Amino acid sequence: MNSLVSFSQKKEIDSMSSTKEDFVFVKPGDTLTINLNEFSLLPKHKFKAKSDLRYYLWFRRKVFKVYPFAKLASQRLDSLNLRLEKIPSKRKRKKYIRLIQDYMEGEFTDQVKKMTNTEGRILIKLIHRQTGKTAFQNIQILRSGWNAFWYNTTANVFNLSLKSEYHPETINEDFLIENILQRAFQSGELQMQASKLNFDFIKILTARKALINVDEYKLMLDRMRKKWNKKNRKKKRQ
Repeated sequence: MNSLVSFSQKKEIDSMSSTKEDFVFVKPGDTLTINLNEFSLLPKHKFKAKSDLRYYLWFRRKVFKVYPFAKLASQRLDSLNLRLEKIPSKRKRKKYIRLIQDYMEGEFTDQVKKMTNTEGRILIKLIHRQTGKTAFQNIQILRSGWNAFWYNTTANVFNLSLKSEYHPETINEDFLIENILQRAFQSGELQMQASKLNFDFIKILTARKALINVDEYKLMLDRMRKKWNKKNRKKKRQ
């Protein structure tokens, strides 16, 4: 069965290295300095009510789903900009941009169309976090096909503003996104990509005292449930 754990692997044996290069010798009175990687311990979440955890976990799943797309878009745009700097010809630059646009549309279109309104909003915000530019500003840089892609695939589908910015220091939803990302980076659940925006998350978290506010999602999901129930009642009558 798949659930069984195999113990047939070769057991590792503790052993000492036979080469001097693997050791640091310290004489009495010497001072040894070891450089450690810097990391931050994030405080435990604080919720107003136990039920709030469900809403937070629901939103967390949305962020986990969307983050890889924003990360990939940032990587593609960075590669594009670096390559464009090395192409002196205007004609060749336009040709290269068209190739990248077609490639990115192939990667993103189907997946983005399947996203919910909340996921679309998170994506637009994360594009700003990852690239340092809003989706609208990225459109202005690439123009033409990229313009059509974003408007047809994202703005029209979700009825969202492509000028939306990412401000975890002032906007509650953005704080929740950043909180989820930082904890996922620390636990290794998501591969870290540093933000190109200038903010100090630890200061923001300290100011908020690690309090998680999910009231907006309670209201939103409550409205969705009411609409769903109304549709079901109509179907039953028919």
